[in-house]
Amino acid sequence: MLGPSTWRYINRTRVPHPSLFLTYIVYRVLRVLFNSQASLTYTSYVHVSRHLCLPHLRRQLTQRSKTAILLSYEMKPPLSLLNPSMPSGSGSLMWFRKGLRVHDNPALEYASRGSTCVYPLFVIDPHYMELDPNAYSPGSTRAGINRIRFLLESLADLDSSLKKLGSRLLVLKGEPSEVLIRCLNEWDVRKLCFEYDTDPYYQALDDKVKNYASAAGIEVFSPVSHTIFDPADIIEKNGGRPPLSYQSFLKLAGEPSFSLSVELSWMPPVGDVGRCEILQVPTLKELGYVEKHQDDFTPFRGGESEALRRLRESLSDKEWVANFEKPKGDPSAYIKPATTVLSPYLKFGCLSSRYFYQCLKDVYKNVKRHTSPPVSLVGQLLWREFFYTVAFGTPNFDEMKGNKICKQVSGDESTEFSRWLCLKGEKGKNGCDCNLILIPWNDDDKLLAAWREARTGYPWIDAIMVQLRKWGWMHHLARHSVACFLTRGDLFVHWEKGRDIFERLLIDSDWAINNGNWLWLSCSSFFYQRISDMPKEYIYEPWTAPLSVQTKAKCIIGRDYPKPGLLSHLVLHDTASNECRKKMGQAYALNQRLNGRVSEEDLRKLRRKFDEDEDKQEPKPRRQRQKLIK
Repeated sequence: MLGPSTWRYINRTRVPHPSLFLTYIVYRVLRVLFNSQASLTYTSYVHVSRHLCLPHLRRQLTQRSKTAILLSYEMKPPLSLLNPSMPSGSGSLMWFRKGLRVHDNPALEYASRGSTCVYPLFVIDPHYMELDPNAYSPGSTRAGINRIRFLLESLADLDSSLKKLGSRLLVLKGEPSEVLIRCLNEWDVRKLCFEYDTDPYYQALDDKVKNYASAAGIEVFSPVSHTIFDPADIIEKNGGRPPLSYQSFLKLAGEPSFSLSVELSWMPPVGDVGRCEILQVPTLKELGYVEKHQDDFTPFRGGESEALRRLRESLSDKEWVANFEKPKGDPSAYIKPATTVLSPYLKFGCLSSRYFYQCLKDVYKNVKRHTSPPVSLVGQLLWREFFYTVAFGTPNFDEMKGNKICKQVSGDESTEFSRWLCLKGEKGKNGCDCNLILIPWNDDDKLLAAWREARTGYPWIDAIMVQLRKWGWMHHLARHSVACFLTRGDLFVHWEKGRDIFERLLIDSDWAINNGNWLWLSCSSFFYQRISDMPKEYIYEPWTAPLSVQTKAKCIIGRDYPKPGLLSHLVLHDTASNECRKKMGQAYALNQRLNGRVSEEDLRKLRRKFDEDEDKQEPKPRRQRQKLIK
């Protein structure tokens, strides 16, 4: 029978289609009365008898119903009506940020469970999405155009997936916390669900929204599903400190224990949005960006559908999965990628890292031998977990100053990463502030611009940087190369400046991983067309080719391609790298000798010594002095 609580829900003014909900009720009643397990497969009309209702509700039914109600096979009753044990009469708000997927999404599953309506919401943050005309590359204040495009494609794909479940993606625009609070205030929401995020930006945002929701009596459900492990649990096991080595992390983490969330076959309908102006997923043009040809963008399409397709393609070659060994990847491979190319999809949560992990384990069960962490594919996922844990437990993780970690480790290739150095963030014996930068990084913005704009004169480095700007993606060995070249390898430019460029241009840019391990594809001849006809023996040092060879290749060094000097002074790789190693060694030695306690005067003396050494040294005449062609 139809009880009072059900009719109270139908009577509420915010229900957009009372007859639709009455249809659901009749559908449920018929199934119970006739013990039918079959669903409706054709349109039918059902007579609603008054005796199905409680006596005091019969008059209401007579007034509200024409006794003939349309039931369609496309209509599906709410979860709470199919399962009477579920609570009814409440709506849920599903707040999407990352986790742009339907599969293995515990927040979405919980939002759908027992709810009469669900509001799937994404908020467009103008600071992140809207065009910044003053940026050095197309994009917003925080992201390049490739990442914005990838996000929009992911949102469109999510909207398509939700529509297949009987729902849709609601898009609003504005400052996220203000928009969320307004929605919680105006919509029929009793549950707020969103995926937990360890990024400092979202930590602050989430606290603000959760505080409002709790004060309003709204349940908040925020599960950890962007990572395999909960970083807070790992840190707690380690006495409140993040593990600072990969092996110690593995010992603390152990084998993960999780259950993938239930796959949804349908969702409750979207509730009444009131006066909110709901938007469609915008296009780049609608956000103010100039229309470009498809070839001008990254070849990687965003979205859960593409992520699962790429995953299936990778897993289909079980031998490749079993024998994957990261250091042996080829950064110049193009026809057949050397990695899975799944990092952008993990970054936006289009692919569940937990589902990926389980799929890899299933492959391992069916092969005789496979590689192991840290070099295996599972090992790469665990590196991601390690970085998330260290980042979550380290204040000022994205800065040198105030960061207690002296260097950021990245597996067996840690020597290929630029050092992230700082002092220990404590007061020294002489009372000085020990948050002083010990390494005398070069602040020459011209060097940084030459590196960023692919004008170094070194084809390998320039090709990688062209690929970064054009595609927003690189093989991990290629990223190692350009990061080392910029920092301790040749230019000695501060790592934070290079980090900021990667943060803007990479489609898989992740705060915790940042200069991460998921990179792919680099080829000088492909990404730097000006030297594509140069013979192989000269492709990496085209300035050594005879003039006749340069002419035949239609690439005159100094005219068609920069010479390997940088700006107003000579920077040859051998000389520059020796100088960088010398500076780094002196800095490490001083830091060790003073045990991390250095005064301002000590720092000034150190910098004067470096300057004097540079003035005394004359560059070795191994090659002709050359200047960069701007």
